[in-house]
Amino acid sequence: MEKFDVTVIGGGPGGYPAAIRAAQLGASVALVEKEELGGTCLNWGCIPTKTLIASSELFHKMTHSAGIGLSAGNASFDYSAMSKRKDDVVGKLRGGVGMLLKANGIKIFNGTASFAGRNRITVAGDDGKEAAVIETGATIIASGSESTVPGFIPKSDRIVESKAFLNLKKLPSSLIVLGGGVIGCEFACMAAQLGCKVTVVEMLEDILIILDADVRRELRSNMEKSLGIRVLTGKPMEKIVAGKSSVSGMVGDEKVEAEMMIVAIGRRPVTKGLGLDKVGIETNKAGFIPVDDYCRTSVATIYAIGDVNGGIQLAHAATSQGITAAENICTKERKKAEKLVPSCIFTSPEIGSVGLTEQAAKEKGLNIKTGKFMFAALGKAMAAAEERGFVKWVVDAATDQLLGAHAIGAHATELISEAATAIRAELTAGEIGRTVHCHPTFSEVWMEAAHAVHGTCIHAAPKKR
Repeated sequence: MEKFDVTVIGGGPGGYPAAIRAAQLGASVALVEKEELGGTCLNWGCIPTKTLIASSELFHKMTHSAGIGLSAGNASFDYSAMSKRKDDVVGKLRGGVGMLLKANGIKIFNGTASFAGRNRITVAGDDGKEAAVIETGATIIASGSESTVPGFIPKSDRIVESKAFLNLKKLPSSLIVLGGGVIGCEFACMAAQLGCKVTVVEMLEDILIILDADVRRELRSNMEKSLGIRVLTGKPMEKIVAGKSSVSGMVGDEKVEAEMMIVAIGRRPVTKGLGLDKVGIETNKAGFIPVDDYCRTSVATIYAIGDVNGGIQLAHAATSQGITAAENICTKERKKAEKLVPSCIFTSPEIGSVGLTEQAAKEKGLNIKTGKFMFAALGKAMAAAEERGFVKWVVDAATDQLLGAHAIGAHATELISEAATAIRAELTAGEIGRTVHCHPTFSEVWMEAAHAVHGTCIHAAPKKR
């Protein structure tokens, strides 16, 4: 048996930063990972999808560049080469995580962790046999989540979830995306940019339903009009049949058929086999591990971070929570997990969002004002031929304090960090408007939108009274 001050279960974007931070604070640390270091994000999520999206976006620009005086000729792509590059990027980053853990003196156990008691963890190898026993002072559960595939979905090579789709070496000619959430819309845009005929089916009234309504409208319009994606909402897909060469189903009275279908209807927490019953931890109805504001479970020495605790399912949220948990274990100062977490979606165009949407603010009964500025009126956006989209501030009408920010357009996933910083610092629209921004840049759009809140925008026609 080996003894450690802290044991982390899971080596994903929450787990490995937690392990490193605990080691930085002087703790002896063990990390147990049953698959690959970096978790879903690095190996089968954020990184591989964004690598493929980078290629698809460039190809799409190459083939739609006549408007800026360029001709790419007979542009083509090699999906197998794109896939290989994706694997190379993942491999390099995974190796980097391993080196960081080693440099911080963290011992890695390869296997499946299970509680034998509050301060004892067993590690089983691939054969299911016990490979190690760890005695630990505290534990951080960072076991993540996995794709949900309902039982009514037929089992077939023609029907895959996101992890399996990323292993494809050839892109299908047509694709049904079941689910209009973040994962589904990202895959839909990537495939469509490469010429794949895509249909998105979402049973809710709209895609990406949690987003600001103005942003949803802009994205859906671009997906349908610019990328040729069929978006079917408000009805479930039923009577799904997988044949030798295609998948089909009914959406209302319409038959939908494609060469392949990707199921992207959500993710569920990975808690099976953890032995939570042996330490007195109960999951909620959805299977998540409840935690308090400090990432603590009902057991004082056990913390849970990232997707497994039912909070925001984002890699950067998991990282933040992991660092918080490590600091709460290793120091006397108690630190709450961050509540303000920006989101980024790599659709076409990109989306960034943080804080309250206009709809959520109104539902809270808040008196608000909004300010919007279109990229089409921004000098740098016009020069770069990136005129789609806008940014939008949601502001408290009485105090002028920034409550939310939403961006859709070029570099939206980068631009949102300025807005998140401003909201966290409790700045006002007036303060952002008076902050000098470099010209010509995309970031000027936040300054312009802040002026728009007060009707003092220089580069927009005044509203008629």
